[in-house]
Order: sequence, then C-alpha cells, then structure tokens
Amino acid sequence: MPAESIALVGHPNVGKSVLFQRLTGRYANVSNYPGTTVEITRGAASFLPGVMVIDTPGVSALPAASEDEQVTARVLLHEPLRAILQVGDAKNLRRTLLLTIQLAEMGRPMALALNMMDEAEARGLRIDHQALSARMGVPVLPTVATRGAGIKELTHSLIHVTPPHFEMRYPEPIEQALQELCSVLPSSPIASRALGLLYLSRDPVAQTWIEQRADVATQSRLNQKREELQHALQQPIGAVIQQARLAWADQTVNSVITSRAKTDARSAIGAQLGRLAAHPLWGLPILALVLYGMYWFVGVFGAGDLVGLLEENLFGEVINPWVTDLVHRTLGQSLISEFLVGEYGVWTMGMTYALALILPIVTTFFIAFGILEDSGYLPRLAALTNRLFAVIGLNGKAVLPMVLGLGCVTMATMTTRILESKRDRLLVTLLLALAVPCSAQLGVVMGMLASVSFGATLWWAGVVSLVLLAVGWLAARLLPGERSILFVELPPLRLPQASNVAIKTLARLEWYIKEVVPLFLIGTAILFALDKIGVLPWLIETGQPVVSGWLGLPPEASAAFLMGFLRRDFGATGLFALESAGLLSPMQIVVGMVTITLFVPCVASVMMIARERGVRTALGILVLIFPLAVLVGGALYRLLSLLGWS
Repeated sequence: MPAESIALVGHPNVGKSVLFQRLTGRYANVSNYPGTTVEITRGAASFLPGVMVIDTPGVSALPAASEDEQVTARVLLHEPLRAILQVGDAKNLRRTLLLTIQLAEMGRPMALALNMMDEAEARGLRIDHQALSARMGVPVLPTVATRGAGIKELTHSLIHVTPPHFEMRYPEPIEQALQELCSVLPSSPIASRALGLLYLSRDPVAQTWIEQRADVATQSRLNQKREELQHALQQPIGAVIQQARLAWADQTVNSVITSRAKTDARSAIGAQLGRLAAHPLWGLPILALVLYGMYWFVGVFGAGDLVGLLEENLFGEVINPWVTDLVHRTLGQSLISEFLVGEYGVWTMGMTYALALILPIVTTFFIAFGILEDSGYLPRLAALTNRLFAVIGLNGKAVLPMVLGLGCVTMATMTTRILESKRDRLLVTLLLALAVPCSAQLGVVMGMLASVSFGATLWWAGVVSLVLLAVGWLAARLLPGERSILFVELPPLRLPQASNVAIKTLARLEWYIKEVVPLFLIGTAILFALDKIGVLPWLIETGQPVVSGWLGLPPEASAAFLMGFLRRDFGATGLFALESAGLLSPMQIVVGMVTITLFVPCVASVMMIARERGVRTALGILVLIFPLAVLVGGALYRLLSLLGWS
C-alpha cells in the first residue's frame, strides 16, 4: 500500500519548490513520474510521519495542455493523497482562485497557502484571508516561504485538514449535463462533479482515466451527452465553464481585498523594468545584456576558467596520472586497464569529460538559469521572442530550451518537456541537434573564426542561422499539428533569492550526475569497442574521400569529424589542431566550422534524444542531419571558391 502524500500544486513561479524544502527539510528524491519522462520531487513530510510531499510541475489551469501539466493532473487523479496544498501567488489572487476553484471542486482535503505575501503587501494589497477561507470553505494561510513565515501555521493546518465545503453553480445546461454524467461516471478519487467538468472540458488525463474504467456503452453515452451540450451552447464547453469561474473569482477578489495603497518605489521600478523587458523594442538591449552576462559567466568563466582549472590542473596533472598509475600497477598493461585508462578509457575520457569538462559548464549554466528563472525574466523572454519563433512554427516558449542548448544540448533536450505539444517538442529537438552549438564547442569555434576575420564569423553565423530557419520553416509545415498559441503569465521582476537558486541548482546537478554521467560512460565504452574491432579506424579512412573531395578539407579532418560525435568540441578542437599545424586556409576554416556545427550532436545528446523522443526519432534525426551538414559544407566551399573569398 503506497504511502499517503500531500501534493503541492500551483502555477509556475509561485514558490512551490521553496515551500517543499520548508515542509520536508530532508533529502528529496527526484525521479520520473511512472509512464512519463517528466520528473517530480518527493520528500518525507517533517511534520507528519509516514507521509510524503510531492512537488508537482507547475500548472496554469486544467484541462492540462503540456506533458508537465498532465503529470500534475495524473497526481491529482491517481495518487493516494492525504491532502492537496495549493501554493498561490498573493499578488495575483484572481489567477490563483481560478485554480483554487478546480481543486476545491475535487472534494479532496485541501489548504491554500497564499505565498509571497510580503510582495503583495509591498504593492499595497491587503487580503482578508479569513474571509477568503470562509468563502472558499478551505483553510487559507498567508506565507512567505523564503523567510519561513507562516510555515508553522500551515503545517498545523495540514495535520487537521478536511475536505472543502465548496460548490459553485454553472449555467443550467451544464448543470443538467453534470447531473446526468455523474450518474454514469465510474467512481474516482475525486468528486464525480469535478471529473465530469474535466471530461466536458476535454481534459486528456480525465478522458483516459474514464476510457480505462468505463464500458463501451457508457463511453458512447458520455460522448453523446457532451456533443449534445456542445450543440446547445454553440461555443466551446470549456470556455463557458471558465467564464463562470472568472465571474466568481472577480467577485471574490473584490470582496476580500480590503485596501489598495500606493505601491512603493522599489515595486514601481520593478514593474517598469518588467514592462521594458517584454517590450518589442526596449526588450532587445536588455536581452543583449542578459545574453552577454550569460556568455561571460558560462562561456568565459565556466567553460574557460573552471574547465581549465579542473581539466588541465586537477585531472590532467593530479587525478588522471594517479588513477592511471594505480590501474597499471594493479592490472598491468591489460585490456581491462586500457578500457579504464586508455585513449578511450571510461575514466580518462568518460569521467574526465563528465566531471572536468561538462560539470563546470552545466553548473554555471544552472546557476545562471536559476537566477533568470527566480527573477521572473524567462516568461518575458518567451513573450519577446514569440514573433521570431512564429516563423518556424513555434511559440516563444521554445526560446528556453534553445538558450539552454548554448550551455549543453543534452540538458536542453530534456527541457523541451515544457512545450505543450509533441509536435513542438520534436521540432525543437531537431533544431537543437542540428544548429545549436554547446558552449564548449562554441568557444572553440569563435576562437578559430576570430583568428581569421570578423567576416569569417559573419559567414559562419549567417549560414548556420539560415539553415536553422529553413529547416525549422520546412519541418513546421511537414509535421502534423498546429502551432501552439503562447499563453504565459508575466510575474513581477524581483531580486533572485540565493536560497532558491541554490536549491534548484543542487537538484539539477543531482539529475545530471544520476542521468547524464552514465550516458557519457556508455558512449565511451561504445567507442572503445569500435576501436578494438577496427570499426573506428575504418570509419575515419572511409570518410576521407568525402572530407577532402566534397568539403575541400585535408584528409586528416576526417578523424576530427568522427571525434565530434563523441563530443562536439572534440571535433572543433581537432580542426583547431590542423589550423595550428598550418593545414587549413581561412576558407577551409569557415567551411570546417560550419560543417562541424551542423554535424551530428554528441553521443550523449543522441542518447538523450532517444530517451526523450524514442530510438526511431533519434535515428531519423541522425539520418537527416549528417548528409545535410555535409551538403551545406560542400555547397559553402564551392560558393566561397566562386566568390574568391579568402
């Protein structure tokens, strides 16, 4: 019998993760929710022995749109919940109550934590939480999770929580339909009325749940009733339900907010910066400053200083020589020792790659991403870039994994889960694998191009961007489905809390060590095996005619492209070595950098694509990208030769 749980539910950016830490205060287990690739966090409640706390993905509303939101809906419908704890934004009570209505209608024991109460008070909002509690029929507790304010009262309420006394009325046609539906719906952990409303709103999780438990005759009757109601209303049923909830929420907000004083100067400055950050014109220089800051912190400090310190000094001079000597003294010059510390050794290549090269990059990127996330800037970035991404059939949310890809494509592939549709996730995964260089590769590429000329950099950036837009535009029209409309809430800009950023960074690093490091070791083991059976040298020799004949590069560049599959910047570094040896002309450098950027992603990224999108999709992306990169590189070589560029 699974342990009872308390589900933390709320909109994105309302402080659920911080409140989770306050309620558990212990080690948290981050794992995929069963049957999905979406991760949830579980921890033992510090105030209730034997009870778990689940931090669910942020949900804007039900019915669930994205894969993350569907996991939250599944938790509400499937888990043996002791209680639901909604975490709401006190500054945006109307939006909070729209979700509160749906959760209260489920009939499960519930409490509402009005979080970030300090920010609401700074804006002059005075909320009568006792009046709101009486109106909703659920305990309402004001909290400031970052300071621990209100946590004692909240935990006491959760110990004694009871089902809510709440029911709102909808237009008569919907009420009549609900009455008929509730008589035939299968019994569920939530109230039949709530299940019926989800079904009428075409929630995919509720629909699947009913299909798995109702016989064919019952399903037919339910579908017929929904179609009859749709015909009678002459508009989407979900829209009518939402309108009723909006009217109730507006009335409630007006009755429980008791004063509206003037906002202070700090809040006014934050609000003005927030408007500028999402402005079509003024948002661009702000974006440029943000990207430059990320480039310096992740690209220069993380990929440069920290990688140099760990790879060259710590691993190169201390750890690896010691491990190699220990292995050779213990195992001698054997196949096993070569497997561990040889050219393709799981330690000298796999672990060194994972810990000395990628770990400092992803750590700095996670810190930077956590700062942007906690500040409230990321939703504004999505709004700012929405029109640009519309060209390739996406909405502004796609900017988040694309920006992450500049740190590590492997990590960015995982974050495509935030996109609403399978089509959008597949399209962004393709573009990440094709034309987004990771920070390690980008550093080598930019260094080589800078040594040639600024014009070389423009050629590289122009060709890669053109390929990305062309492939995105074409794929968006070939893939089935429509572009998702951007619905994003713009929270206020605020100073990031160091504790929030630290908690999120540590949780993501735990995921990296558990999930990604093993991929590096598996990839290294595969290369070791290919080298031993002679496939690796054969692949290098086989690729030489294409590299020298079509791309116009020296035959030695074939090995660089093959190594690029293990790690993207290995390929760029191999070409850098050829340039240092005087074997590459300026034109060959540009052609080589464009081709290696568009070349197949590293083996860790491929394995992550297979994990997220499936093996067939990963193979299909490889089959598309490899010839496309070679085709573009060869065409660019001929174009530059025709123009006489040097």
